Amino acid sequence: MSEATSRLRNVQQSLPATLGELKSSEKYSEARLTGRTVKDEMRENLIGLLQRKEPLFPGIVGYEETVVPQIVNAILARHNFILLGLRGQAKTRLIRMLTSLLDPFAPYIAGSEIRDHPYRPISRYARDLVAELGERTPIAWMTPEDRYVEKLATPDVTIADMIGDIDPIKAARRGQDISDELTIHYGLLPRANRGIFAINELPDLAGKIQVGLFNIMQEGDIQIKGYPVRLPLDVLLVFTANPEDYTARGKIITPLKDRIGSEIRTHYPLTLDHAMAITQQEAWIHRAGSPVSVTVPLYIQEVIEQIAFLARDDKKIDKRSGVSQRLPITVTENVVSSAEARAILCNERDGAARVSDVYNALPSITGKLELEYEGELRGAEVIARDLIRLAVARIYSNYFEAVNMNQIVQYFDLGGSLKLDAKLSSRSALGELQAVQGLLEKTAVLGIGPGATDSEKVSAAEFILEGLYAHRRISRHEELGFVGDDRRRSVVSEPAEEDENRRRDRKRRQYN
Repeated sequence: MSEATSRLRNVQQSLPATLGELKSSEKYSEARLTGRTVKDEMRENLIGLLQRKEPLFPGIVGYEETVVPQIVNAILARHNFILLGLRGQAKTRLIRMLTSLLDPFAPYIAGSEIRDHPYRPISRYARDLVAELGERTPIAWMTPEDRYVEKLATPDVTIADMIGDIDPIKAARRGQDISDELTIHYGLLPRANRGIFAINELPDLAGKIQVGLFNIMQEGDIQIKGYPVRLPLDVLLVFTANPEDYTARGKIITPLKDRIGSEIRTHYPLTLDHAMAITQQEAWIHRAGSPVSVTVPLYIQEVIEQIAFLARDDKKIDKRSGVSQRLPITVTENVVSSAEARAILCNERDGAARVSDVYNALPSITGKLELEYEGELRGAEVIARDLIRLAVARIYSNYFEAVNMNQIVQYFDLGGSLKLDAKLSSRSALGELQAVQGLLEKTAVLGIGPGATDSEKVSAAEFILEGLYAHRRISRHEELGFVGDDRRRSVVSEPAEEDENRRRDRKRRQYN
């Protein structure tokens, strides 16, 4: 049982049960409800929230100064509107949250398929019931969740699905003439009467079905095939669409687009802080029941988000498809899983995510990148590795731009090397890292103090080494790990910018 249903049952005893009781109540009186449409209701409730300075869409991050004000304007103007944006921009979540602007409870004539208004019934069933029972007409109640109807647009959607059609089976069961209004099978739109009707991915809806929405958008009524009856519905229509769909799969026909009151553009997070807040909110990080406590250091969070920012600007990645915010969410979850698995295998009680865990999360990146021709030639995995390296370089610069790293670089230039296995325990890895002069002292810049755990120290030290490698101050060799730049040139002949996978593939081809 949903929370809304439980709440309804708890208060149902105090709500009017008949039309007569409804008319005599002050809150639901005929004078107050007659003429008040769902758009008026949402406008009233929105004004109240604005006056009380309450949050409008809790959990929606980064739209406070851009998208949300435009939605506010559309609702205050009583507009039907469309959210237009690339995938993973919280369009569906936003339209589902519009139910927060509806009244907690709304009355309707019990048994009505289209939830007729008690004071202005439009269906034949409801009109006959009121005529027969008068003030004894039974009243039922619906919550905001009951008043939201959503449809994913697909090419196979029909007018019958959306608007309605003749139902010969209903006519046969009731012994009625097939032309009788009571034999109508109502589609999704009339069933959304007195609520919100949302269509996701509107361009995927066939053109002739979009034409079927003309009347409800302009005149506020629909006509069901075969019946000389117009139903004046009370509904707010909201749509979502991806700009890619205008050319790739379908389009919104011009007359329908002209009838949509407001076109609101959504966007990806504009700052790393907004992006991290979304990921922290959505990703499954804190895992109850796990034998390991895993932390994701701030600099690793920033690297993960920076990957998405860089991907959105990369010419080898299709900008029309976009790079969803789901990418950093799923990468974070895989990073946590990698750190969790390592800690479990090493019998450790805590773990901290490392840059190597980000590389282990490649499957969460490659599947979310739509590549251009140049990108297809290089391959999704190569591009993903490049993005990780560039992201590490960018975040490393934010922390260490003015920090002297010569002592660490000199250790490798003088012949030192260090290979860190991604599955190495924190204690063993820390022992290896202590050999690099000055390395652990530099972790203080990342907030690593004397009380930090071994796993946190290892994560910070590895990040520093990855940052130096990303800036090409040290090198990394497949067998030896991190090495000095001179030593790397004496061991391998490939250019420094080629990653390990490409060098391995090239050697294999040469050998064959």
